[in-house]
Amino acid sequence: MSNLPSGQPYWNPRTETMPREELSAWQWRKLQVALAQARNSKFWSDRIPEDISSFEDYTARVPLVTKKDLVAAEEVSPPFGLLPSIDPAAGIRFHQTSGTSGNTPLRTFDTLRDWTWAVDQWCTLLHAYGVRSGMRGIAAFGYGLFIGFWGLQDAMMRLGCTVLPTGSMDSAARVRVLVDYQIEVMGCTPTYALRLLETAKDMGIDLATEGNLRVVVTGAEPRPQATVRAIEEGFGARVYDVAGMTELATVFTFECPANRNNFHIIEPAAIEEVLHPETRQPVGYGERGVRVMTGLGREGWQIFRYWTEDIVVRRPWHECPCGRTWDLYEGGIIGRADDMRKIRGISVTPVMVEDVVRGFAEVREFQTVLRADRGLDVMVLRVEPWDLATARADLAQRIGAEIKQSIGLQPRVELVAAGALPRFEAKAVRFHDER
Repeated sequence: MSNLPSGQPYWNPRTETMPREELSAWQWRKLQVALAQARNSKFWSDRIPEDISSFEDYTARVPLVTKKDLVAAEEVSPPFGLLPSIDPAAGIRFHQTSGTSGNTPLRTFDTLRDWTWAVDQWCTLLHAYGVRSGMRGIAAFGYGLFIGFWGLQDAMMRLGCTVLPTGSMDSAARVRVLVDYQIEVMGCTPTYALRLLETAKDMGIDLATEGNLRVVVTGAEPRPQATVRAIEEGFGARVYDVAGMTELATVFTFECPANRNNFHIIEPAAIEEVLHPETRQPVGYGERGVRVMTGLGREGWQIFRYWTEDIVVRRPWHECPCGRTWDLYEGGIIGRADDMRKIRGISVTPVMVEDVVRGFAEVREFQTVLRADRGLDVMVLRVEPWDLATARADLAQRIGAEIKQSIGLQPRVELVAAGALPRFEAKAVRFHDER
């Protein structure tokens, strides 16, 4: 499989290759328009000074905002409270965050102009991945209020693809669609891609040979390289990761096909800062920090200097050979600051555990539970093998040893029967802290 699609690599050559000086001027003009529009929002007009004169002035004087701040502003008068910069009656779409953390979801809306802009960002990455008119695609998710892959579906249609709606289908029905219609493009979470492969195996179907997928677009959760390899081998397709946010309405970064595991920031759509997680001061290229986002495309539900909790490492644009002048996030979203857990003094994230467990072909599904046992923190790893009866007797021992070597923490590994662990279509919740 070739890494690069043939033909024109850019959806919008003007914005994707403009010199950095022009890009900065573009962002400044868009920011000024956004700030002027924000005067119509009670929430933002109270937080943003009127005489912002430069980017430096903007970052120095506009305070950071958190999800908790936004939810509180909405709860004043649900569903949107103090946030709208335009009458929500102008909205053509309503969405909300996934709520997988157990917290109150954040609700957003988009006008026709907002959604047209949001879909265009999706077109940027799909075109980069070689998606073209006439191809057949599906968005394998539940078509609910979570914004998920709605933008991907509409972008495929804008590109001229034939899109089959599968929102009401179970996994077995989606596997049949993949084979019967020879689907070429699919969007879903990494977890659900693995679920489809698991279902296909149970059905006696080899999607790598019987299917026709060329591009799998994953998002909504971190995915280690072991997961990428499993998906690519299972489908016989290229897997590209993207990241987006309900708070932006669209994607903000995508994996470059010319430089795998490096993600271009869609800089005409958002201003991205990277700040130290504790001091909240800017960090330089190559340094780990938390991304802070300002959206440049919405007129109705806006976002300024949003503390996302996403951990990233920013790299300069010229390190990528593709010709885009947009900076990069090395490895995409590495994790989330609010996902980090301390276990006996060791910092652990869900993706660290998954990267190890997915390296074992015998594992079908898993779950991590953090517990307190007689005053000591314990990590319990529940592992569901493909066949518990035939699994090697030392599987639990081998997984435990690999976790110990990779993370520095000895887990308690428990093997469970097939079907004992939950399955996920949207964001997976495999990491439970019960302490």
